[in-house]
Amino acid sequence: MPTDVEKWKDEIYGNEIREHLMEFAEEGWESIPEEEHDEWFERFKWWGLYHQRAGQESYFMMRIGTPNGVLEPGQTEVVAEVANEYATGPASNPEFGNAYVDWTTRQSIQLHWIRLEDIPDVFEKLESVGLSTQQACGDSWRNIVGNPMAGKAPEFVDALPVIMELNERFKGNDDHSNLPRKWKVSVTGASDGSGQGDINDLALEPAFKEIDGEEVRGFNVRVGGGLSRNEPRLARELDVFTRPENAADVAAGISALFREHGDRENRYNARIKFLMDEWGPEKFRRVLQDDFVDFELETAGTDLREQYTYNAGGNEHGDLIGVHEQRDGNYYVGLNVLVGRMGADDTHELARLAEEYGSGEVRISQRQNVIITDVSEDDLDALLGEDLLEDYSPDPHPFMRGSVACTGTEFCSLSIVETKNRQVRYARWLKENVELPEGVEDFHIHLSGCTASCAQPQIADVSLRGMKTRKDGEPVEALDIGLGGGLGENPQFAQWVAERVPADEVPGAIENLLATFEDERNGDETFRDYIARLDDETLDDLVEPEETSYEDPYMHNTKRTWYPYAEDDSLDASPSPADD
Repeated sequence: MPTDVEKWKDEIYGNEIREHLMEFAEEGWESIPEEEHDEWFERFKWWGLYHQRAGQESYFMMRIGTPNGVLEPGQTEVVAEVANEYATGPASNPEFGNAYVDWTTRQSIQLHWIRLEDIPDVFEKLESVGLSTQQACGDSWRNIVGNPMAGKAPEFVDALPVIMELNERFKGNDDHSNLPRKWKVSVTGASDGSGQGDINDLALEPAFKEIDGEEVRGFNVRVGGGLSRNEPRLARELDVFTRPENAADVAAGISALFREHGDRENRYNARIKFLMDEWGPEKFRRVLQDDFVDFELETAGTDLREQYTYNAGGNEHGDLIGVHEQRDGNYYVGLNVLVGRMGADDTHELARLAEEYGSGEVRISQRQNVIITDVSEDDLDALLGEDLLEDYSPDPHPFMRGSVACTGTEFCSLSIVETKNRQVRYARWLKENVELPEGVEDFHIHLSGCTASCAQPQIADVSLRGMKTRKDGEPVEALDIGLGGGLGENPQFAQWVAERVPADEVPGAIENLLATFEDERNGDETFRDYIARLDDETLDDLVEPEETSYEDPYMHNTKRTWYPYAEDDSLDASPSPADD
């Protein structure tokens, strides 16, 4: 039998949700019947709205889609204005204040504390500059990711026109608006692998074929990647090559195949990776060819995976932070945004700098960082001397550079532990107290509040995943620890080697781990290679948690608070629902 979600979607879904959303907004929060909350909240996701967790009733997280992370001139300023005016909550975050912007691991934007009654005004402001929340969540095409500098940095094949064609074709397309589950797509034309195609449902990766004596450039197609829950998968080769002009038709066929054959009776099994498990690439390709495309699919070409450096687990940064030359002779400057969160005032300043020194364009990376583009060589020194770059450095310490964190229990109902503020404190403590082994300039620590893997923990040097445990007889927040993940030429997921480590003992565990790595390292061996050569028994004993000078103020069960940082954070003290 179809799930409840499928029944709700059969009744109302896709573009038609907007009319109902606007009616509820006009009539106010109380107009949503309490017994219908679950079904309407599920539908609202299609328009980029997630209802926040218990204790925060009537407040929403709003996600804004920015294909390939591109914010056109004027858009960053409007995002900052919306954050300042509408994303201010009833309590302040001790690290980030009130009103801020979250840059995400899918090159999009999240705002918090959005009230239902304000949504029409927010939509109007966003849409006035071409921004939209449409399909930013829900069972549909999500924000398309890739190399954030597509179209400007050197590329093997020009990916940005393909990304924009896919966005225009499938955003709001009724034929592809109701899929069995979310649909995550990566398109990369660069040879660095920065689209992270391996962890997407559909990946178009740079490749070439020799045809009639000529090199034809395009994309090899992979299907079925993903990290969520305890079922990570690497996308599998489909033995299909597509030229850029055919990419949208190939993608349409694969999306339609998923629409028709994906599991609608079990949401846990509804992702394309499970259909790929069941069928295998050969059957998948055959069904695609026979039933969903009306042209002959070309066989796969030669890929560029041996050149991949982005999140490759080595010592090459590959994250686009710093100063880099564009193919037009101008420069782009990547800024490190610790755990992806930037205050609204700082976002205003980012917009100003982009206008003053560049073209006004800002781009977002999958590492939760931002990039100012189109800076002339003559303006570089002045930009690098701006105050904002002291807090968002183009040359950060490796522990700052490698820190990624999801939303956590601050707002998310799925998360088990606090994340953003904790990872900030981890990074600061590690920077002040731990020396990295010689030559190690990249070290990635990703903290995800649960197994949903929004922080992409399985592809980090050190993977952290929220859990609970007891310490000194008291319940405390804890983390599972995984090691050695990364993508690149030979992608691999982290191996989970320690369970339920009390959160305040994790920095000590990382300090001990790096000391062991330094002692046992072979030459200039990378951390990922070191982990890969250890046997399972050795790995199981490698992590040694330890209390240190690090102090963690979020050891209590933050999931059972209304807001982890409020002076009185009990659920009974919640000011929700918001007053009119």
